Amino acid sequence: MTAAALMTNARPHKPKATPPKPLRKKPLPAGRPREWYISHNRRLKAMRLAIALMDSGVYVPEKATNRKIRDTAARVGIHPPSNTTCRMVRELIRDEMG
Repeated sequence: MTAAALMTNARPHKPKATPPKPLRKKPLPAGRPREWYISHNRRLKAMRLAIALMDSGVYVPEKATNRKIRDTAARVGIHPPSNTTCRMVRELIRDEMG
């Protein structure tokens, strides 16, 4: 076989997939009521947990029990979520799938 024939059958080189670099955190705006910061952080936590659950194969809100959500939080290094945050996670999964 010629070198040209070998080159045409060769697979193209695929670079290894590397995870994207995390975005730099920006400070939250000052002057908002305390409740705004609490709900903002709760939404961020719920989004991180919903993404982790969906990555692990949980696509139906009924399968996302409080226990499974809290186990996922422990696995990815997030403090255990409250019942309210668990409800938000299920709502996010429902919205994403529906």
